[in-house]
Amino acid sequence: MRIGVDVGGTNTDAVLMDGRTVVAATKSPTTEDVSSGIISAITTVMTESKVGPEAIEVVMIGTTHFTNAFVEGKRLLDVGVLRLSLPSASGIPPMADWPERLKKAVGSHIYEVPGGYQFDGRENAALDEAKIVAAARDMKAKGLKTVAICGIFSPINSAQEERAGDIVAREIPGVYISLSSRIGRISLIERENAAIMNASLAELSIKVVESFRDALRKLHITAPFYISQNDGTLMSADHVEKYPVLTFASGPTNSMRGAAYLSGAKNALVADIGGTTTDIGVLANGFPRESSVTVDIGGVRTNFRMPDIFAIGLGGGSLVETVDGSVSVGPESVGFHLLDKARVFGGDVLTASDIAVASGQVVMGDPAHLASLDKALVANALDAIHAKLAEAIDRMKSSASAVPLILVGGGSILISRPIPGTSDMIVPEHAAVANAIGAAIAQVGGEVDRVFSYEAMGRDQALTHARDEAISQAVAAGADPATIEIVDVEEFPLQYMPGAAVRLRVRAVGDLMLGSDKKKGAQP
Repeated sequence: MRIGVDVGGTNTDAVLMDGRTVVAATKSPTTEDVSSGIISAITTVMTESKVGPEAIEVVMIGTTHFTNAFVEGKRLLDVGVLRLSLPSASGIPPMADWPERLKKAVGSHIYEVPGGYQFDGRENAALDEAKIVAAARDMKAKGLKTVAICGIFSPINSAQEERAGDIVAREIPGVYISLSSRIGRISLIERENAAIMNASLAELSIKVVESFRDALRKLHITAPFYISQNDGTLMSADHVEKYPVLTFASGPTNSMRGAAYLSGAKNALVADIGGTTTDIGVLANGFPRESSVTVDIGGVRTNFRMPDIFAIGLGGGSLVETVDGSVSVGPESVGFHLLDKARVFGGDVLTASDIAVASGQVVMGDPAHLASLDKALVANALDAIHAKLAEAIDRMKSSASAVPLILVGGGSILISRPIPGTSDMIVPEHAAVANAIGAAIAQVGGEVDRVFSYEAMGRDQALTHARDEAISQAVAAGADPATIEIVDVEEFPLQYMPGAAVRLRVRAVGDLMLGSDKKKGAQP
């Protein structure tokens, strides 16, 4: 059996699954310390199902903890930024376009030294080790605990980054090191930004992962646990401690994977309506469509794997207000204080959930608290809710054809009318906890993102090489070889470069092999 948990800003959801069957599910408010909310949610599903901790084979957790910490600029470490690039790439220094508040949060400790590669891995400039030693000693004198290292075309050849990392680790014992080649893709600035983000979260990631471990210890669960990452696949806890940025979009990704699983749809629009926001994405072959452009997080551009998500301020806790005779819904929200502040629960704040109850769309709380609500206000608020979602759906569609819309999340109770541009509106069973289900069914994967010379190798051989390497990475991560499939192949011809250079990106995913699967010889 497996447990899936999703820790959102408003609710912590948990499900217990036996193979592909949902045995128990719960949704409870997220707590300030996170771990007690996880303990509460897992205890509920285990108690309801009468399953003991010894029956749990694996726990999967999705979290937005690190995204929120970075965007808010809280609990971040000062970062030493070491760029291996001179004499080129000096025109745009590191963090040139960062918001001032985030620059202040991570400091301006920047060191540019000779180094870097050409697109095909040939050395652009030799590494100047003496300057790296000098930079490391200056960082040590400043008391820096974490360093981000980024070199030109390091995803093609990471040798210089690794050597620089060894030097810095020798000069500053115990320092956290983030190598950009292990985090981002080829583009220098966006990859460097991702490495700096990752480095700033180095201490927090260890604390958060330890709080997850502590929660499972208190529940006497000895099974391994994994954390879901941006592309819907899993990372080990040890990996998350080193690369917290790879979890940044795991929340909406889990919801979309859960929506595909519950509905059986492979290609559709998904609206995950939570307590504060609605995330809208597109399912392509059962996986979230990935963003093809740089992704902005808190005002900082990055290029690591992220789903193509459009978020709006609409959720069950959204404030409903009348301004100049017009009714507005959100973006402000009562968040995880819904049970304290919403009028239907005895509070004094009118929320979107109150409107859903007053209109008869759902039964919860005490409707008597809403008896004095003006009917015209309720009708206008409902119009505003549906118009807001319809506009967002229209922005995400890539064609005029009507496509199915899957509604998931606790706030899916807000929608009761057909949305223009959609063919069917599907609200599957267990829709409210689709994110936790998405975490529970998450797979493991491998990816290759590299430049090949078709002139030297030939297209077929290059594709085969990339596919084999992606599959090997998935198997090494714990995937059942019998379930692995190639889910994404992208080719980007690189203009103005010799040798018919093509950037190949290949991704393979497979089901996580559990102990019971091996015994039964069957898949979960």
